[in-house]
Amino acid sequence: MKKKTLVIGASLNPDRYSHLVIHKLVNHEFEVVAFGLKSGIVAGVILDTELKHYENIHTVTLYINPKAQKMYYDYILALKPQRVIFNPGTENPEFYKILEEHNIFYEVACSLVLLSTNQY
Repeated sequence: MKKKTLVIGASLNPDRYSHLVIHKLVNHEFEVVAFGLKSGIVAGVILDTELKHYENIHTVTLYINPKAQKMYYDYILALKPQRVIFNPGTENPEFYKILEEHNIFYEVACSLVLLSTNQY
């Protein structure tokens, strides 16, 4: 398995990008865990509705707006990911600064595009 990714803002709706990215991550053989507002299963991945302290998270990919992100700052920092991806619509300069202070790399990019171009 490749490096573990946490999808925050995961959705059961097949039209949502967070849903699509779970499928693409699984197809690219990444280990995936996901957090969303509704429980269910997407591409064999259980969507958790409670925050868990996942071990060995390499990447957190965000699908929640900047205002909603505030409640997850400490949670994400505690996971000590290698990087955080801010997908379109999730850009958050306040959180960029916090991540920089904790030496966590971040990028403003689309996870779907990164996966499609083998840059993930």
